[in-house]
Order: sequence, then C-alpha cells, then structure tokens
Amino acid sequence: MTGISAPGGVAALVGILMGAPAIGQTPPAATKKAPASSEIVCEKQEVIGSRLQTKRVCMTRGEWADVLKQDREQLERKQTERGL
Repeated sequence: MTGISAPGGVAALVGILMGAPAIGQTPPAATKKAPASSEIVCEKQEVIGSRLQTKRVCMTRGEWADVLKQDREQLERKQTERGL
C-alpha cells in the first residue's frame, strides 16, 4: 500500500492552504472604482404575455436603486397585510 506519510501529508496540506488566500486576491491596480450614481444602465425586460418580446429600459444607477427599493417596500407591505 502506497500513500503519503502523515508528517509529509500535513506539510503538503499546510503548504496548499498557506498559498490559497493569494489565489483569490486581486492586485490593488486591478480593483474597480465605485460606479457613479449618474451612470446610465440599460436592462432588457420581458414583456408580460409574450415569450419572445423584450423591451429595453435605461435609467441611472440611482434611479434603478430607487425602483428596487420601492419594489421591495411594496412587496413587504403586501406580505404583512392581514386579510379582512
């Protein structure tokens, strides 16, 4: 039966784990700047009732954030409403 001896296996595992954090890190020069809230972003949205048709909606990042916030608040209101 062949295999890695315990001390050698532990040393190999420690070596792998010590090098692992460096793999996932990006160099400081490669980091991106925070997006400006005035940048225009376009998104394709499906048209309800059609499987093929889409429409293109363009808004600034700030407007998208407001729309998402309003949608989230409306959903939370509907989920917490009690039936009469």
